[in-house]
Amino acid sequence: MRVVAVSNDPVRLSFLTALLADAGIPATLLDTHTSIAEGSIGAIQRRLAVAHEHESRARRVLAEAGEI
Repeated sequence: MRVVAVSNDPVRLSFLTALLADAGIPATLLDTHTSIAEGSIGAIQRRLAVAHEHESRARRVLAEAGEI
């Protein structure tokens, strides 16, 4: 897995996940439970990751959308 985005904003992460899904790229959101458990004070950011073989295409999709 390769991390393609890091954020504390659940709406942005949902949008990025939808962008990748529309491009046929499965994504996994990491650290969600840990972020919630610490009270969502922003100390632990959530990571959006894709499989290694999808990394370059995922970065291209996110860059074209102006998100990275």
